[in-house]
Parts: sequence; structure tokens; C-alpha cells
Amino acid sequence: MILPIVAYGHPNLRKVSVDITPEYPGLEQFIDDMWESMYYSIGVGLAAPQVNRQIRLFVIDANPYLKTYPEAEGFKKIFINARIIERRGELWQYNEGCLSIPDVHEDVSRPAEVHITYYDENFTFHDEWFSGINARIIQHEYDHLDGFLFVDKIHALRKIMLKRKLLDISKGDIDVAYKMIFAPKKRK
Repeated sequence: MILPIVAYGHPNLRKVSVDITPEYPGLEQFIDDMWESMYYSIGVGLAAPQVNRQIRLFVIDANPYLKTYPEAEGFKKIFINARIIERRGELWQYNEGCLSIPDVHEDVSRPAEVHITYYDENFTFHDEWFSGINARIIQHEYDHLDGFLFVDKIHALRKIMLKRKLLDISKGDIDVAYKMIFAPKKRK
């Protein structure tokens, strides 16, 4: 089932997500729905808070970056209860986007390598280092679990310049090819 994507401005994108256990209700189906939703929305990563679940889970398929980044080949993973242990390496800028912030792309600096612990879909524990584009996507999706968005990491002046566009997204004044959930309208 294709799940609607939570839009910028919705308070649930700012909440810190919680760990889950293997007994989380409907986990296998939810993971399938995450993949289907990500591919339908033409994303390379999707975090549970983006589909209105405050759990520490995200999926990544970096294969669309294969032509430019060889490390992306076959990089398709599920991360459950992830914790970044360390970030290292030279900061590099990359023009990021996000399904929750459609039609906005900005340069974001992130470290080149990330050390992360996580469980896969079978709740097998992993303790791994990732680098390059894979590390970048992991860091982007991981931020969602802690209530951060890539626009929080851009220069303040750029954010001021994007204010109108971000406001339009938060009000639902956008046209996207996938369903979205917008912030509740404020009562006057």
C-alpha cells in the first residue's frame, strides 16, 4: 500500500522517534509499504516519521546513484533502531532533496563517513561503517528519526530565501505526484 508522505510544517516531522521490538504490530507489512511508497514517490530513502509513524526505522535504496557513485551498487537496506556512533571524514557538499519538502534542493555539508549500529528486518544486529553517497543518505534519513530536516542544515540566508516556498508546502499549496499529509489548519 502506498502511504502518504508527511509534508514540511507538520509537527510529527519534529518529534523524536522511539525504538521498536520484533513484535511491533504489522512490521513486515509496514516495511513493504515503506518500500512501495518510496519507489512510488521516486525517492532513494524514506524514514518512518515521513509516513506518520514515530518509530526508528528507515529504508534506503541507493542504486539510482550507481552511475556517479560506485559504492551505491546493491546498497538496499532497512535500518531499525539505528544509532550513529561516529561521523568522520572531510565534509562534502551535496545538493539534497526530501520527499517531505518537494521541489526544494539545497547544498548540505555532511561528513564523508558514518559509523552506525542498527537492526535489519530480521532483527539481526549490525555495527558498520559506510562512506560516500551511502553515508550521506543514511545521515539524511537518520536525521528524520530525531526530528531534523535537511533545511535545518542550510545557511540561514538560504533558509530565509526559501521561506515562502516552505510556507506554501506547509499550507499544502504545492502540486506533487504523490499523496501528502499536511499540518492541521490552525483555528482562529
